[in-house]
Amino acid sequence: MNRKIKHVTVLGSGVMGSGIACHLAGNGIQVLMLDMPAKDSENADKKTINSVAQGHLDTALKSNPSPIYDKSFASRITVGNFEDDLEKIKNSDWVIEVIVERLDIKQSMFEKVDKLRKPGTLITSNTSGIPIHLMSEGRSEDFQKHFCGTHFFNPPRYLKLFEVIPGPKTDKSVIDFFMSYGEKFLGKTTVLCKDTPGFIGNRIGVYSMAKIMELTEEIGLTIEEADSLTGDLLNRPKTGTFKLGDLVGLDTAFNVTKGLQANLKDDEMVQALKDSKTLNHLIENKFLGDKAKKGFYYKEKDAGGNVNRFVLNYETLGYEPTKQPKLPIVKTAKEAGSLKNRLPILLQDQTKAGELIRKHYASLFAYVSQRVPEITDVFYSIDDAMKTGYAWKYGPFENWDFLGIQKGIDLVESEGYKVADWVKEMLASGNESFYKLENGKQLFYNQNTKTYEPIPGLDAFIILDNIRKEKTIWSNSESALIDLGDGILNFEFRSKMNSLGGGVLEGLNKSIDIAEKDYRGLVIGNQSDNFSVGANLAMVMMMAVEQDWYELNMAINLFQQTSMKLRYSSIPVIAAPFGMTLGGGCEFSMHSDKIVAAAETYIGLVEVGVGLIPGGGGTKEFALRALKGALPDDVKTNHLRNYFMNIATAKVATSAHEAKQMGILTDKDIIVVNKDRQIAEAKRQAIVLDELGYTPPVPEKIKVLGKESMGMFYVGTDQMVAGGYASEHDRLIANKIGYVMTGGNLSEPTEVSEQYLLDLEREAFLSLCGERKTLERIQTMLTTGKPLRN
Repeated sequence: MNRKIKHVTVLGSGVMGSGIACHLAGNGIQVLMLDMPAKDSENADKKTINSVAQGHLDTALKSNPSPIYDKSFASRITVGNFEDDLEKIKNSDWVIEVIVERLDIKQSMFEKVDKLRKPGTLITSNTSGIPIHLMSEGRSEDFQKHFCGTHFFNPPRYLKLFEVIPGPKTDKSVIDFFMSYGEKFLGKTTVLCKDTPGFIGNRIGVYSMAKIMELTEEIGLTIEEADSLTGDLLNRPKTGTFKLGDLVGLDTAFNVTKGLQANLKDDEMVQALKDSKTLNHLIENKFLGDKAKKGFYYKEKDAGGNVNRFVLNYETLGYEPTKQPKLPIVKTAKEAGSLKNRLPILLQDQTKAGELIRKHYASLFAYVSQRVPEITDVFYSIDDAMKTGYAWKYGPFENWDFLGIQKGIDLVESEGYKVADWVKEMLASGNESFYKLENGKQLFYNQNTKTYEPIPGLDAFIILDNIRKEKTIWSNSESALIDLGDGILNFEFRSKMNSLGGGVLEGLNKSIDIAEKDYRGLVIGNQSDNFSVGANLAMVMMMAVEQDWYELNMAINLFQQTSMKLRYSSIPVIAAPFGMTLGGGCEFSMHSDKIVAAAETYIGLVEVGVGLIPGGGGTKEFALRALKGALPDDVKTNHLRNYFMNIATAKVATSAHEAKQMGILTDKDIIVVNKDRQIAEAKRQAIVLDELGYTPPVPEKIKVLGKESMGMFYVGTDQMVAGGYASEHDRLIANKIGYVMTGGNLSEPTEVSEQYLLDLEREAFLSLCGERKTLERIQTMLTTGKPLRN
């Protein structure tokens, strides 16, 4: 069945309901969101009677980070109430229930839905733990065929895990549809779960969290020490375990743990979890974490306005000032580099820190091995769930592969746990890893067939990790060129944080030369945490401090000419930005023939934060876009003002959709909701442009507006300083931006070349490098990671 989802009804408007509604609306779907009618609203008008749903939606839209790609997309959401509007579900292709976690209330709601829905309508529940089969009991045959669980993780926009849980009578085509739809149209990693308590993500994630909390208390580590050991050190959220508990809500973690123990009588490891007097104390006092402004941690302002932070002491159950943990093993492990190198060091440590790591991994490896095939038939689903639902970079079985299967078994047994038989059988048959690469494809060990098989669904993705070793055709210390096949190359940044320095510029120019000679097109893409943080500020700082203006001028000129080379190359160039795409990353993207952006792209020209202006063609490009076309000069002035403000305020788009509103992306550019598809889609777009007979654009003249418009910007910056909204240094930077964007000292509107504006841009950039305040800002950014505003 060629099923399409155009309209969805969301039943329930709380944190999850409104978050799901916003994510669906952000992806182009019309949404009806219903909740209880407002109390005492019998004679109220429509707006008042729907105030519960509307209030929750308004709260969601005000939250930061935003639950929706662009606030304007909220117009796709209509609110209503269960009494007056439930019959409207007959217009929906999918009805998703997100009401209170009580079986009787859910069953009552589904009884009403069953009578009102049209045959074939998809019905799902977002429950995080109530058995799917219980909710559909007594419903019609058509209802049960089209009913299953679809569990989003909070917040729905940002966490990629989408658990699909069949009921006993769910039609296979419905499950297949959601597995595909979640990945392709909602940007999720879809994981097929069995109908067991907690499904996969919460079953493993909550067990792991509860066990770490238990071990921390048992071993005698402080809360801060445990968080420093179980956060980014293990490539997991930097919050660590206890701050994460505060974030998600301690009552939630407590209730899910108790729920697992109540419903999993045969799960020995869950039953063995000990009660925490500390957590019980917090629950009893309603210190439930961030939502109660107090949990394991809390903060408060003193009389002087300073923020003081406190952490709970396990022994006294009182709070004391936070302090930086002093665990030598943390520093030693981080110096080892990758997690694969860190794990052996951490496990061998003979302090309390090493004891926590050993006991944690021993229990984790034992637990996940025993859950197959109880909660899933394939172990990689557990890894997928933990990576996308709990933001672990590597799943438990990937961690195990890093250590080695036999060493993992030895660790488990040394701590008194048991490994599932299938793992030992796998090892005994000569298979020494859970995963392996073969001909560029990732394979997993299927314990049912006892063979390695490709992970289903990955054919739609290009995963650079899988092909990098065999397909790299050129590289230097900061970049690499990888053959994607079909005549398309991929240029990959490899510098620290993907900053853009000499090695990247050399590599990009080399890649264009190679592509123009022997290939059809070039993709600029990578699969790191972020696309690029921008130019290498340390290099700029060094040259400016040494007053090596000639070399700095040459470096900035190389940056500009690299951008121009992207624009006028004889082959199509496709940029694939995602995550943080700042400064030079934004400039390279804008100079490409087409952008294939991930929906979660945070892109902008942020150079003013370090006292500079965009120097890689960004200021020129914003002027070109604002002034392009046969428009009246007053209209062009308005456009120019908007682009000027985007640079002057270092505005960063909070999504690719917002970047389109800012003019960074254009109508020819493409937004993909699933980042895993991005490189493959960029490759496809390069092929399409080549097959259409690609020819590079023709350089064009730009009509700049001259001194009259420049004066308008100068008056505006003077007013900002007079009003106390900007410093003298801020004004200097803003005036430099205005100077470049209006064409410099021209007495009247004049047509100029792109190179003319690039020369002005480079001149302004270099002049700011000589300012003491600019060097202070750069130094602050390099040492703290945060810009200094004067």
